[in-house]
Amino acid sequence: MDNLKKSKLLVVDDSAFMRKLISDFFTDHLQIEVVGSARNGKDAIKKIQQLKPDVVTLDVEMPEMNGLDALKEIMIQCPVPVVMLSSTTQRGTENTLTAMEYGAVDFVAKPSGTISLDLHKIQDELVHKVVEASRVPIAKLKKPISSVSTFANKKIETAPRIEVAKLTSTPLKVTPVFDKPMKKVDWNKHSKKIILIGTSTGGPRALQEVITKIPGNVDAPIVIVQHMPAGFTKSLATRLDQLSQIHVKEAEQGDILQKGTAYIAPGGFHLKLRKVGSTFAIALDQNEPPRSGHRPSVDVMFEDVSQYPDFDKIAVIMTGMGYDGSKGLKALKKTGNVIAIAESAETCIVYGMPKAAVETQLVDEVVDVDVIAQTIMKYMP
Repeated sequence: MDNLKKSKLLVVDDSAFMRKLISDFFTDHLQIEVVGSARNGKDAIKKIQQLKPDVVTLDVEMPEMNGLDALKEIMIQCPVPVVMLSSTTQRGTENTLTAMEYGAVDFVAKPSGTISLDLHKIQDELVHKVVEASRVPIAKLKKPISSVSTFANKKIETAPRIEVAKLTSTPLKVTPVFDKPMKKVDWNKHSKKIILIGTSTGGPRALQEVITKIPGNVDAPIVIVQHMPAGFTKSLATRLDQLSQIHVKEAEQGDILQKGTAYIAPGGFHLKLRKVGSTFAIALDQNEPPRSGHRPSVDVMFEDVSQYPDFDKIAVIMTGMGYDGSKGLKALKKTGNVIAIAESAETCIVYGMPKAAVETQLVDEVVDVDVIAQTIMKYMP
C-alpha cells in the first residue's frame, strides 16, 4: 500500500522509551504510519496542529499537561480520534472513564504501570484499536453526552418518568425492521421482563446516555456486558450509579436480580444466570474461554438467558467493533418472546456489533442512542 494512503499516527507519552516502543509496534504496518511523537499534552496539541494526524495514542499520566487536560483541549481545538493508554490503578481507571466522556474513542490498559517494559503483551490490542479509531469520523467525536446532568443527583425523590406514547392494554404486535417471513412478537407489557444490554467500543458514553434516562421504578432488572478489562468495570458501575436513578453495580457471584438494578459483568468473567427458587442469581464464569476474544461476551450472556422462559426479554446491542451479540440474539429469538433493539449507525462510534445484529434480520427497532431508553420503556408496563 502506498504510504500516502496510510493513516497518520501521533504517539504521545512523557517516556522516550514508551514512545519508541509504541512507535515500533507500527513499523511496516500496512495501514498506519507514525508521523511523530510528543512528550506531554502541550507538545501534543502543537504537533496535532502541525502534523494533522488521523489518530493519536495519548498517555493519561504526564507532567506539565496531563492526558485528560490535553484531551479536553484537543477536542475543542483540533478534534482527532484518540486511544488512551492508562494504568489499572483506581485513579487510572477513573481517569480513563473521564477520558471516554471527553471524547476518547477507546483505551488500552498498560500491563504494568506507567513504564511498562512488557508493553508487547498488549501490542495486538493497541494496534487493532488504533486502526479502528483511525476510521472514526471526527463529527462523532464532538457529539456531547446529552444525559450527563439528567439525574445528576440520585437523591431526587420523584424522578420524572420518561414520557412515551400511551399504549393500550392489549398485547403489542411488533413488526421487525425487515419485511420478511418472521413471526411478529406478541408483546404483553405486564409479563415478567429482563433487559439485556451489550456494547463495546464507545460503550461507556453510550451506557451513560441510556442508563441515566431509565427511571428508578423500571419494572425489570438490567444485565450489561461492556467489553472492558478487570478493574475498569467497577469504576464504570460506580460512575453510572452516581448519575442514574436506578442502582448500578458491578455484578458479583450470587447477586439476586432485583428490579431497578443494573448489573455490569466484571472484566474477565462471563455473566450467566442461575435459578434460585423463584428468583434468579448472577453466576460469574471464569472457566469458559473468551468468545471471539471477549470475556465477558454478549453472545454468552444472551445464549445463557435464552434458556429461561420465565422472562420476556428486551435485548439491546449498542456501539462496538466486531459482531459479539448477533449469535446470542439468534438463540434468544428462537426460544422466547424477545424485542431486539440496535443502535443506529448515525450515533455509533463504531457500527460493528449493531450492524451484525441488524444483518441477522432479527432486530425489531433501530434507533439513535439518545432514544434507546425511551424505546426500552415503551415495552415496559
